[in-house]
Amino acid sequence: MTFSRHKGVVCGILAAVCYGTNPFGALPLYDEGVNTSSVLFYRFSMAVMMLGLMLLAERKSFRIGMKDLKVIVALGLLFAASSITYYQSFRFMDAGIASTILFVYPVMVAVIMAAFFHEHIKASTIVAIVLALSGIVLLYKGDTGITLSTVGILLVMVSSLTYAVYIVVVNQSSIRMPALKLTFYVLLVCMMALLAYSATSPDYHLMLPPSPRAWFYACWLGLVPTVLSLVLMTVAVHEVGATPTAIMGALEPLTAVAIGVLVFDESLTLRLMVGIVLILAAVLLVVLGKKKHNQ
Repeated sequence: MTFSRHKGVVCGILAAVCYGTNPFGALPLYDEGVNTSSVLFYRFSMAVMMLGLMLLAERKSFRIGMKDLKVIVALGLLFAASSITYYQSFRFMDAGIASTILFVYPVMVAVIMAAFFHEHIKASTIVAIVLALSGIVLLYKGDTGITLSTVGILLVMVSSLTYAVYIVVVNQSSIRMPALKLTFYVLLVCMMALLAYSATSPDYHLMLPPSPRAWFYACWLGLVPTVLSLVLMTVAVHEVGATPTAIMGALEPLTAVAIGVLVFDESLTLRLMVGIVLILAAVLLVVLGKKKHNQ
């Protein structure tokens, strides 16, 4: 495997792990009474400030061209739409169900790449997607016999589709600015969209984090599952492609389960262990597939 491919795989894995730490930051904020709109806004505003300071420290230019601006606005609106619909779905269904349904996005990425960009879907890719989806289903520990909300399902499917399109646009666009700078502007657009959404939604007014502990978790959300995750994901998409990066995203819910076991004292059952093995097998298949392709 070439150095760039190796870097892409490592970045894809780290991006998924970072994104999977969302519960570690979000759940304590919810416990302190911070509403969904505020959690999302502070997550992205903290990220924008951090990225801006990094760019200033590196003395990078903030200048962008009009052509790049159009792509950035599209990416920011896609990511904002994905975040809003995903968190809104929590009003209609359990978060565990929502995160399980959300993981249809690798399938959507593969279909979009095949249908619109003539990317050949290999047998190993199909097997990896099936393994990943099976593992995600096993990670979900919900009640049996529950009736799923149609509105909730539609919201999660929209979230999954907009995130899939986001990954494809990152992969297919001609924009080639540094990942740090691209992520800064994408999240700036995303933050402005969330601010506009909060201003027009009577149910989701913005509120300040009520304690130093809440500020810490707001900063965590801005840094780990947002800045680090999106910068690493952008690098991965450019180096290994949209579909493999999406499949490696199966490590996101696996990380969330690990946090639940290690931090929130949830039990590690045989069902969970089988799910973890299936997901790791899917990621390993992607890595080995890329290695074979480059030999």
